[in-house]
Amino acid sequence: MDQQHLLIINAGSSSLKLTLATAPDYRILAAFLAERLGTDNPILNQKAPQSASESLATGSGHHEALEACLGRLNEQGLLTREPDAVGHRVVHGGEAFTDSALIDDQVTAAIDACSTLAPLHNPANLAGIRATQALYPDCLQVAVFDTAFHQSLPEAAYHYAVPRALYRDHGVRRYGFHGTSHRWILQQAAGWLEQPPERTSIISAHLGNGCSVTAVRDGLSVDTSMGLTPLEGLVMGTRSGDVDPGLFDFLLRRGYGAEAIHDMLNRESGLLGLSGVSHDMRTLTEAAEDGHEQADLAVNVFCFRLARYIGAMMASLERLDALVFTGGIGENSPLVRQRTLAHLGIFGLTLDGESNRHPGPAEAAGIHASGTPPVLVIPTDEEQMIALDTHRLTTGKRSA
Repeated sequence: MDQQHLLIINAGSSSLKLTLATAPDYRILAAFLAERLGTDNPILNQKAPQSASESLATGSGHHEALEACLGRLNEQGLLTREPDAVGHRVVHGGEAFTDSALIDDQVTAAIDACSTLAPLHNPANLAGIRATQALYPDCLQVAVFDTAFHQSLPEAAYHYAVPRALYRDHGVRRYGFHGTSHRWILQQAAGWLEQPPERTSIISAHLGNGCSVTAVRDGLSVDTSMGLTPLEGLVMGTRSGDVDPGLFDFLLRRGYGAEAIHDMLNRESGLLGLSGVSHDMRTLTEAAEDGHEQADLAVNVFCFRLARYIGAMMASLERLDALVFTGGIGENSPLVRQRTLAHLGIFGLTLDGESNRHPGPAEAAGIHASGTPPVLVIPTDEEQMIALDTHRLTTGKRSA
C-alpha cells in the first residue's frame, strides 16, 4: 500500500490534538496537545519529536491552537510539503454516516447540521476542517465520526420513549459518541484476549473531559451511555450527564432562560459544578486528599454513576470478556478505578491493588485480581484510528 504523510486533527471540547504521522505503518513524526482551551491558562504541549510547553494567549480556542501547532511544525522544518491527506475527528454525524467519509460540501453541510446536537464539539471540528481547507485547498480530507461505530445499536437501545414523530421528523434518538475510541479499544482488547474482535464482548469506559461507556457484543456496539447529544450519561468535566428532564421546566419556571440552562448543563455542571473547584480530575483528586469535602463528593458521584452505568451495560451482553478503562481519567486515575470497582463486587470484578496503582507502560495491562474477570487499562489512540481510516479512504485517490 502507498506510504502517506498524514495530518491528524482531533478537536475535543477543551483540547486539540494534532499529529503528523505516516500511514499505514503509523510512525509519529510530530505530536502536539493543546489543553484548557477557552480558559485563562491554555497551554500547548509538544510531545514529539521533542518535549516542550508554552502558554497560549488567554482565552485561546481551537482555531488559535491549530495555528500555533502548524506554526511550530513549519518553524521546526517538520512539515516541508503539503500532507497527502488530513483526517479529522468529527463528533456527530447523525444517521447520515455509518463509516468515515471523504469531506466534500455535502459532508461539511451534514456536520454543520448536527452542530446543535454537539454544541461543544462539531463547531470545533468544523473550524479545524475549514482552517486546513484554507491552508491546503487541494488536499484530500476525511471525517471520522464518533457516532458511526454506534449505528449498530438495536432499536430497543436507541429509541427514546417519546412520540414517534420526534424520531421520524427530527431524528430524536440515541446516537452515542467516542466511537473512534471505543472501536480502537475493542481491537486492542481483542488482541490482549487473543481472540478476533468479532467474537469479543467488552464494556469500554472512555473517561476524560467527556465520558461514555459502551457495551460491545461480538464486535458490535449494542448499548452506550451518551445519547442524542454528548450531554447524556455519565458525570463529565463540565457536563451534567443524566438529570431528570423535569429539571429544565423546573428552572424555566424560576426565571432561567433556555440558553442559560443549556450553558449550565454543558459548561457549568459535572465535576466543576459539584466541586466548585475544577473540572480536572487530577486537581480534584489532590484537593480531596487535602480534605476538600466538595472535591471528594464530586469524585464519589463520578465513580458511583460510572459503576451504575457499567452495571446497566451488562444487560446487553451474553458474556463479559473484559471491562476496559481508557481516556485521560480511565488510564491515569487509580482512585477512580478503585472507587468504581468498589461498587461492582456483585459481578466478581476485583482489582489487584498494586497493578491498579501501577499498570505499567504496556499497550494493554490487566489490573484485576488473579482468578477474577479481566479488568484492563488500555491507552486509547483515536489518532491512529483516524489515520488508518484516512489512509483507507484516500489511498490511490486524488483531490478534484
